[in-house]
Amino acid sequence: MQETLRIATDQLQIAADFLRTGKTVAFPTETVYGLGADALNAQAVEKIFLAKGRPSDNPLIVHIASIAQLDEIASDISFLAKRLIERFWPGPLTIVVRRKSQVPNIVTAGLDTVAVRMPEHATARELIRLANRPIVAPSANCSGRPSATTWESVLADLDGRIDAIVCGGPTRIGLESTVVDATGTEPIILRHGAITQEMIASACGEVASGSSELQVRSPGTRHRHYQPQAKVQLVEDLFELNPSSQRCGMIGLSEAEHRDLIETRLKNRFPQATVRLCASQEEYASELFEFFRHCDRLGLDRIYCQRVPHLGLGRAIMDRLQRAAE
Repeated sequence: MQETLRIATDQLQIAADFLRTGKTVAFPTETVYGLGADALNAQAVEKIFLAKGRPSDNPLIVHIASIAQLDEIASDISFLAKRLIERFWPGPLTIVVRRKSQVPNIVTAGLDTVAVRMPEHATARELIRLANRPIVAPSANCSGRPSATTWESVLADLDGRIDAIVCGGPTRIGLESTVVDATGTEPIILRHGAITQEMIASACGEVASGSSELQVRSPGTRHRHYQPQAKVQLVEDLFELNPSSQRCGMIGLSEAEHRDLIETRLKNRFPQATVRLCASQEEYASELFEFFRHCDRLGLDRIYCQRVPHLGLGRAIMDRLQRAAE
């Protein structure tokens, strides 16, 4: 394949024409950059698996721009699914519903369900609308690596392996979407994200966690994911580490008013470290994957990541950290 074509956000028709003709196009969403292909074209979808090196038993999320497109791929949409759609779409929530037969098996890993979301990001929705197709779009990175939150990171992994990329700005959220099984009467969270367990419970009542049998319906839950080349180690407090001459990365949380002071103290204690302190869980989530990639570009051997409470967005952050540290 030739060098990946860079496409500006005001040239989306070019990207849409690529998708309509069976080509692969990376594009920004509010979560991470996605690698898109026509969801109803099995040969086009196969190109995604080849470009990413993605296991074939890992289902894909279908992205849509309208409820009419949902009707093309989903059947027996439950009352629960409709409630979630009404409350959280467009947005960073993926729902698992029963599939229609025209959805290729390669999209769903042979399951009788399909994962669907309507992105909030205006560029993503407009691209899907122009393509006039439901679009599969897993994270635009080599399988197992940290997801890409900038177009430059997409090209670092996939330049020459995909047809084109829409060069938008950095993603806002920085973590992949929440995935909820909505085939029954209560929501079952299969992957945590920015739509938190508390938010779903407020909208729909009691929330359950997915069993191992149900986890296969969601991407990002079975295989190696989110791992930089550096070794990731989780700590309660960055200051608990022993000073050394080791070049390493450090990322954690600090209240905004104290961040500069604490960052200076960390740099004095660990002069060889690359330090990133975040003022909130939202900032931590947004910065995490790009920090991993930055540390890899510096050739660091280890990254220390501060744990956060398993509440709200913290559940999603800890899910990614724990998988990165495996």
